[in-house]
Amino acid sequence: MTIPVSWARDGRTVTVRVPLAIRKRGGRKLVLTPDGRAWSRPSTRADSTVIKALARAHRWKSLLETGEHASVTDLARSEKINMSYLSRILRLTLLAPDIVEAVLDGRQSGILQLESMLKRFPVEWEAQRKVFLTGGDQRLLRRSTRGR
Repeated sequence: MTIPVSWARDGRTVTVRVPLAIRKRGGRKLVLTPDGRAWSRPSTRADSTVIKALARAHRWKSLLETGEHASVTDLARSEKINMSYLSRILRLTLLAPDIVEAVLDGRQSGILQLESMLKRFPVEWEAQRKVFLTGGDQRLLRRSTRGR
């Protein structure tokens, strides 16, 4: 199928005509493509668990930076959670901005799940991108070990 395209006289504006039909089904308007299939927006895979963890991490970081809590130990006691868990969640504030944006937009790769994000990950943003956005070298993700 070819779509008719026309240019305006000024040469800077293009008009594209896309054939479509609008039908009502169940009281809702439905856009049909030229081949008769219903069109819908692509769904996102926003992971609410990861989004909540990111929000907590930034909230807790703010509480530490403003001096509302003097230490991670004090904050963990106040939040009534394990200090180890709090520390692992806080590490999420080190993620590259584009990785955080991908999570919020639901464009993250399959590896970008909370379980993998709670493992020790590289602090360098390029290395993070290789692991989390492209599903690259998983050896860069290490289990946290005691004594480290």
